[in-house]
Amino acid sequence: MSQIDPFAPTPQDAAAQADRTAAQLGQIRHAIEQVVFGQASVIEQVLITILSGGHALLVGAPGLGKTLLVNTTATVLGLNAKRVQFTPDLMPSDITGTDILDQDESGRRVFRFVPGPIFTQMLLADEINRASPRTQSALLQAMQEYRVTQSGTEYRLPTPFHVLATQNPIEQEGTYPLPEAQLDRFMLQILLDFPDRDAERQMLVATTGASQAPPTALATPADLIAAQALVRRLPIGEKVVDAILTLVRGLRPETAATKEIGEALAFGPGPRAAQALMLACRARALLGGRLAPSPDDVAALAQPVLAHRMALNFSARANGTTLEGLISGLAGSIL
Repeated sequence: MSQIDPFAPTPQDAAAQADRTAAQLGQIRHAIEQVVFGQASVIEQVLITILSGGHALLVGAPGLGKTLLVNTTATVLGLNAKRVQFTPDLMPSDITGTDILDQDESGRRVFRFVPGPIFTQMLLADEINRASPRTQSALLQAMQEYRVTQSGTEYRLPTPFHVLATQNPIEQEGTYPLPEAQLDRFMLQILLDFPDRDAERQMLVATTGASQAPPTALATPADLIAAQALVRRLPIGEKVVDAILTLVRGLRPETAATKEIGEALAFGPGPRAAQALMLACRARALLGGRLAPSPDDVAALAQPVLAHRMALNFSARANGTTLEGLISGLAGSIL
């Protein structure tokens, strides 16, 4: 016979907590939009990623404010952040840390671990595809297991821990494309485009004056951890679960929804993609002040969650087929 937990929150308490969290998230979102102009959907997706406890890959041309977005988000959320500029000569130990020979209090020589910049709450991996595959792989364990292993010893990373990486889609000379295993670690791939005319005008006026008010912290790490726990407690209906399963499984060659999709794909999204999509839908609902996600959340997040976890075969690329077209076509037919 199961016992009732006397400390478990009641539905009324959970709803009240969700309302408070949604109001705080609204203030956080507004504060970021006062610094990063014309990127409302991008800001939303970054906050969804963080609320889901995941990592994001920001893809956009230089000068669109990717670094500013990451730094502003970290400041407003009250997280400490560090930046690593990825270059071809960057070594794994430059990120994770290394053992150095030191002396203890008795004068004996001992090895001491010096933590690298990855020991932070938000890591900005700038131009991640410029580092070698060996260096890129230094992030794999940290992004999945939230720990670093050095000389057989495990070191836990701070909580919360998020990697926001940037990538320039224009200049590919001297870069190393991220392998599929690492792309799969990123919950969302977020595409940045140029702002519209009104947003760019607002940005020009606000950023070229004598002074600009810096962002301030509106939350603490404890607030964020509580919000992440709340996201996982939000109920999700069977209709939304079925939509996620139908969409993800329908974009795999083995279980393709249509013959055309199956013949176009080299590989499709795995189970981690379905998990990421469900968490992201819950986070988007909370960010919008709703207590449960809807099929609209699945449709809105299908592209950023699934596109980087799939690949077209050569024939499909030659025929002009795009992943965006496959995802939006299937999503439109089932949602």
